Amino acid sequence: MAEKIEREAGKQDWIKWSVVAVIVGGAVYANSYFAAESLLFRTIGLLVAAGVAGWIAAQTVKGRAFVNLCLDARVEIRKVVWPSRQETTQTTIVVLIVIFIVALILWLLDSALNGVISSLIT
Repeated sequence: MAEKIEREAGKQDWIKWSVVAVIVGGAVYANSYFAAESLLFRTIGLLVAAGVAGWIAAQTVKGRAFVNLCLDARVEIRKVVWPSRQETTQTTIVVLIVIFIVALILWLLDSALNGVISSLIT
């Protein structure tokens, strides 16, 4: 019984994804066909088509899984402890100092190797 339900859901998902592909393809074609029309109207049309295609895609098994993933990610982002302005500034300064030191070391190494190679060549 469960296998039959899964097969039916898979068949319906295939139909839904086909409809999504037709909507997206139609929107792309309509956007190029109406290229002479106002950009505002074309953008609104594309946004409506994307909304309808997204809603249909969200009705599939994989679409629902993606929506749940996005909702879970939103919950996790709320748990993040963001650094304060002072911590961000201090970390940025430390990174810039380290970059300067590494650049200086690489420049000195390059100059030394250039001198050694130049003395070997001449």
